[in-house]
Amino acid sequence: MVIQLQNCTVRSYRHTDAESIAKNANNRKIWLKLREGFPHPYTVEDAKGFIQNAMNSKPESMFAICVEDKAVGGIGFTLHSDIERISAEIGYWLGEPFWGRGIVTEALKAVTNYAIKNHGLKRVYAVPFESNNASFRVLEKAGYLLEGRMKRSAIKDGKVIDQLIYAYVVE
Repeated sequence: MVIQLQNCTVRSYRHTDAESIAKNANNRKIWLKLREGFPHPYTVEDAKGFIQNAMNSKPESMFAICVEDKAVGGIGFTLHSDIERISAEIGYWLGEPFWGRGIVTEALKAVTNYAIKNHGLKRVYAVPFESNNASFRVLEKAGYLLEGRMKRSAIKDGKVIDQLIYAYVVE
């Protein structure tokens, strides 16, 4: 899959992305905003394992965010089953040198539309931590609406925190 955008390209992962992914992902500031499945420190071996997993996933739902054909971030969605098969959770991250350029907003809009179109979804949602103001802005710029706050619903870095829930809903 390849989606060419103004500020970036969203595409399928390649084995050759491992060095760039590790370089950009190995950042405590990024780790603090993500689920525990995202390691810190983040090594080339972590990147290789993740890329292999992404490449083996069917249907494909994890993609590289690329600038000048270098993988500098990631975006993906988790499809649900049973009665929630019309919903998916989306998540993303971007290397710090690329923050503030509108890259994630652009990628989020594109992948949200891709997920809805290709998987018959009615709802795509994200659950950022209460301290992730930058992610709130990205979600809002991409057309997601704040639905609520889940109080004391997660633990990160030894602290119990709230999560917010944002959704893009197809009427």
